[in-house]
Amino acid sequence: MAEARAEAGASQLRYGLGLVGIAIVCLALAAAPVPGLFQFAVFAAGGVFLALGVVWLAALLWQEQRARRMEQHLADLVESDPTCAVLCDRTHRVRATSAVASDCLGARRGASFPVIMQDVFAGAEDAMRRIELGAKASGAASEEIPYRSGKCSIRLRSLPGGWSLWRLVMLDQSDRDVPVIRVGPDDEILSMNARARALFGREAAELGELVADLPLTPGKVHPMQGEPERKLQVMRSDAEDGGAELVVNEVEAGDQVDPVGSFETLPVPLLRLAPDGTILSANGEARELLDLRANEVSNVARSMEGLGRPLADWLSEAAEGRGLNRSEFLRLTRPDREVFVQVTLNRTEDDGRPVLIAVLNDATELKTLEAQFVQSQKMQAIGQLAGGVAHDFNNLLTAISGHCDLLLLRHDQGDPDYSDLVQINQNANRAAALVGQLLAFSRKQTMRPEVLDLRDTLADLTHLLNRLVGEKVRLVLRHDPILPSIRADRRQLEQVMMNLVVNARDAMRDSGELMIETERRILREPLRRDRALVPPGTYVAVTVSDEGIGIPSDKLQKVFEPFFTTKRTGEGTGLGLSTVYGIVKQSGGFIFVDSVLGRGSVFTLLFPAHVGAREEEVAPEEPPAKAPVTAPSEGVVLLVEDEAPVRSFAARALRLRSYEVIEAETGEEALELLAREDTKVDVFVTDVVMPGMDGPTWVREAQKTRPEARVVFISGYAENVFSAGGDEVPNSVFLPKPFSLSELADTVAMHLTA
Repeated sequence: MAEARAEAGASQLRYGLGLVGIAIVCLALAAAPVPGLFQFAVFAAGGVFLALGVVWLAALLWQEQRARRMEQHLADLVESDPTCAVLCDRTHRVRATSAVASDCLGARRGASFPVIMQDVFAGAEDAMRRIELGAKASGAASEEIPYRSGKCSIRLRSLPGGWSLWRLVMLDQSDRDVPVIRVGPDDEILSMNARARALFGREAAELGELVADLPLTPGKVHPMQGEPERKLQVMRSDAEDGGAELVVNEVEAGDQVDPVGSFETLPVPLLRLAPDGTILSANGEARELLDLRANEVSNVARSMEGLGRPLADWLSEAAEGRGLNRSEFLRLTRPDREVFVQVTLNRTEDDGRPVLIAVLNDATELKTLEAQFVQSQKMQAIGQLAGGVAHDFNNLLTAISGHCDLLLLRHDQGDPDYSDLVQINQNANRAAALVGQLLAFSRKQTMRPEVLDLRDTLADLTHLLNRLVGEKVRLVLRHDPILPSIRADRRQLEQVMMNLVVNARDAMRDSGELMIETERRILREPLRRDRALVPPGTYVAVTVSDEGIGIPSDKLQKVFEPFFTTKRTGEGTGLGLSTVYGIVKQSGGFIFVDSVLGRGSVFTLLFPAHVGAREEEVAPEEPPAKAPVTAPSEGVVLLVEDEAPVRSFAARALRLRSYEVIEAETGEEALELLAREDTKVDVFVTDVVMPGMDGPTWVREAQKTRPEARVVFISGYAENVFSAGGDEVPNSVFLPKPFSLSELADTVAMHLTA
């Protein structure tokens, strides 16, 4: 840089001297005998050039002095720098060095800095070139290169005028408590820290001078070169420059050798197992996953379950080399939470004895998805079963209970057969309720949602709930004063509350308090719980809490499964909570359960809050459960039913009430009867699911010519008839099977007079 500055200064000096020279020539011409005006002009020009030259030379002198002062100032700073610092000019000549740089690098003023660096560091020239390119872009740059005792960080700061300040920071690894060797791509040794030099007792240029039996193999024990009785285990960590950092550990006689080189520090749960399942060692990740204490002696069978066969058999096969690399999914026996793991076994040997390495992978989320899929498949299967059972079974129950009603009309309470007929009727109703519960669990019930205020719904239900709980249990209701409305089926919601209350009552064998609370809950973040994800939003929460015996933790996730019950044989069907689950899910809600043995259980229901005003439902209405018995009426009923026993009972029931009944087996036959001009019909009573044309289809066709006709749909299972988006059937009501004689007759009578 000084040479460049000198060259630039010489050029500027020549320019200034040129101005002075021109001034001298002008003054010489002014002294010659020439005309007065020309003499005056030349003299004036000479004066101007002389002044410019003097000013130029003065400025040049000032700049030179300023540059020298700046250079001296920088040199003073560098020389007093406690680190390894070197000041260079644009030609990389050393202009100043710190005492540390002079001692460590042998740097002297005027020497070439790249030559100095090349003598100390291998590949320094390329590194300096990369650093300078980086400094041109940002003004500063740095890079680490290998050094004999570790690494050296070379840092460059660009200065004005093309000057550069270099700093070298030694990253000595001699303070590490393990022997470390840095090697290049060809196993040439770049550096050894103090502990490595102490281990081998010397420095070396090649790795082969220190370790025999190359190349290095992870987990393998290598003899020390020249001292084969001393064994070494080497863990290799590759570097970006193609070299590597080697951590060397001397293995004493009797020590266990880490078969993976980094067993403890690997971020994967690993177990070392004996063939009988004894845990020989576990790394930190595995101890945390299995909830094991350090150095705890245990058997893997105590921590895992769910294989479907003895774990000892599986481990023995793996120790013999059979069934390796085939994963198994097991459940951990942790008491705090449910965790599933995917376990893969590999076989190795330790002093000639087989040892198993178990690689664990947390598969809880995977098993959760699998459980959700299995649950959906189970729901679909039960739904298909329930649909088929509901249609056929309810037809049978309608015929049984209907003909039983006809028999009861001919027997009074004093008749010996009266009690038997009542038993038949009651058991038919119980069977119908069982089918209804199956439909509820599988979410196949026909819903009639409406906007409800749960405070009003529960208030109307309080009297019945008090009768259900009895005198020993105290029922308490608490409501949120600003509770939003929900949209649900009132009848099904009442069924939910009754089932939960009955379960809570049965859990409190002696006495206690049963509390039903409602409140508004706002979720600002998604709620993930019990394999369910509740999206953010406003919800109406209903909690039913009891002071009963509680539910064991291993049975808590099974309480919503159909036919699962903790009650004794004959005390329950196992469909109560599954019915609750199905209705809540069909209503778009969520249900969770918490329980503590000996303290009680809490069932929490979350229903999405309804946004908007109350709305009138236009779907077919269901008649009241207990309609008043009407007097005999007149009218013509077209009865369409494909099941002969049901059609026979329904026709007799209507004729007993003085209705004229026209019977048809199919929808097509009904349309043929209506095609006659002399056929007069006041009301259609039709099954929904039939061979050929179903009930709604033939009714819509018939209403094109008879729009005034009233319709009563009867069915034990009508999955898609009244679903959202379907065309509505005007002037229609729905009567579910099985129905009694009076229910059928009263429904027809009320619909005709409505």
